Order: sequence, then structure tokens, then C-alpha cells
Amino acid sequence: MTDKTKISLVVPIFNEEPNIDSFMEEVIPVLENLDSDFEIIAVDDGSDDGSYEKLSSWREKESRIKVIRFRANFGQTAAFSAGFDKASGETVITIDADLQNDPADIPAMIDLLDKGYDIVSGWRKDRKDKMLSRRLPSIIANKIISMTTRVNLHDYGCSLKVFHKDVIKNIRLYGEMHRFIPAIASWMGVKVVEIPVNHRPRVAGVSKYGIGRTVRVILDLVTVKFLLSYSTRPIQIFGLIGLGSGMTGFFLALWLSIEKYFFDAPLSNRPALLLAVLLIFIGVQFISMGLLAEIQTRTYHESQNKPIYVVRNVLE
Repeated sequence: MTDKTKISLVVPIFNEEPNIDSFMEEVIPVLENLDSDFEIIAVDDGSDDGSYEKLSSWREKESRIKVIRFRANFGQTAAFSAGFDKASGETVITIDADLQNDPADIPAMIDLLDKGYDIVSGWRKDRKDKMLSRRLPSIIANKIISMTTRVNLHDYGCSLKVFHKDVIKNIRLYGEMHRFIPAIASWMGVKVVEIPVNHRPRVAGVSKYGIGRTVRVILDLVTVKFLLSYSTRPIQIFGLIGLGSGMTGFFLALWLSIEKYFFDAPLSNRPALLLAVLLIFIGVQFISMGLLAEIQTRTYHESQNKPIYVVRNVLE
């Protein structure tokens, strides 16, 4: 098989010792039935149970399994990123090892990728989680993310996704941004489709997700929105705020000056004078920040030779 038909399955693992055997026994036959060469990249995210030992034993009897072990718990985004860096397949699949994602959904998702889509995202339409602590915050977060990024998905948090290699090789992930991959990649003009997938209740181990994670996701969403809209033109957001503040302060100061010189109105007891000066200074500061950000943006792209566009294909 060539790399063009190879599949890379990336699995982040943190304290999933009770599930690893069942997961491998379930996912390997599914991949074998795809009639493609494949690799399973298991990333042990600093587990302190027997997860690494389980993975090592599987590696000894199955050469298509690769194991990456972190020195500490760096988080799911870092685990996905390490797996992406190691992946050599043309098709890259992500999935959790907690058995809540059903590997049987993978073939249908790959079929959609073969039809011209760049990202196929799973949708846990009938989600088997608690309503108040998991499902309700997820519904709200997905609505906010879809409205903010304009990439409409029902379920950004589903780890079961299938990517074309060109997508994941052109993005860098930080924080909790693994869930935003479809949105982050949208600047490349990728075709994204969502498909309902089977979701199962957790039968072993402990969930690593909590309602407190929602706050971190929202903060990362602000970053994603900025990167999508203004990463190559920061002056347009900082400058817009600066001009708005500066012009408001200027016209307020102009009006106060007219009152002073034409109507002899006292200004010593007018807080509006201080407000006008403050708004003008804020405007100058924001415009200065925008110019500095423009310089940093150019330094970033030029020093790393980072492209500001992605080509699908060339006819010549």
C-alpha cells in the first residue's frame, strides 16, 4: 500500500487502563476491514495508572501500533498534536479510547472523505451523558462556537473526526483548540461535513471532562475568532477600536471647547473633559497596538516562511 491509501488513527489516552484492551480489540478489526494500510498512534498523556504498560503489551504483539508517552499530563490538545506530527497516512482519524465513540462509524466517515470532503466530523446526536453537567453546556457552547466562527456544527466536542492529511499538517494547536479544528481550518477553504454517529455510555474508567472546562473553551474561542478574522490584519480590529475611541473623544472635546469659548461654560466641574482626554489617549494606544501587531504579524509570517494561503491544486 502507498501513503495515499494509508490511514493513521490518533488516540489520546489518559488513565484509560480498563478500556484499552476492549478498545484495541474493537478498533483493529474495523481498520483491517477497510482494505488499507493503517497505523494506530496511541498517545499516553502522562497516565499514572497502567495505561502505558497496556499499550506496550499491545505494541509487542501488533507492529501497526505506535506509542508516544508524555512525561506529564499536557492535555488532549497536546496529545492530538503529537499524534498528528507522527501520522504518516493520507487520512487521519481521531477517536477517544473510552469506548463511547463507536469505531464502526469510521468506514462511513471515510466514504464521505473520499467524496471530496476535507473534514468529516461526528455528531453525537443521541448523546449518552448527563444533561446538566455535560449535554446542556455542550449544546450552549456549540451554538456560540457556530455563530462566532460561522462553521455550523452540532457537536464540536466529538473526538471522532476524519481529516485529510493536508488539513492537520497546516495547523498548530494550543490550549483546548483541538475541538476547534474545523473552524481553524476554515481559513483554508476546507469542505466540512457532519454525520450522526453512535454514542455509548462509559462503562469503565472516569470521565476527564467537567463543566469547568467550558470556561477554558470560551477563552480559546476568543483566540480562534481573532485568528480567523484578523490574524493577518490586526490593525483592522485595533485600529477600528482606536479610531472609534479617538474620534469620540475628539468630538466631545470639540463640543466642550465650543461651550467654553462661545457660551462661557465652565469646564472645571465637567467630568466630560476628563472623559474626552481619556478617550483620545485610548484611541492613540489602540492604534499603536495595531501597528505593533502588524509588525509582529509580518515578522511571524516572514521569519517562519508561513504561507497566508493554501493551494488546492494547480493546472499548468
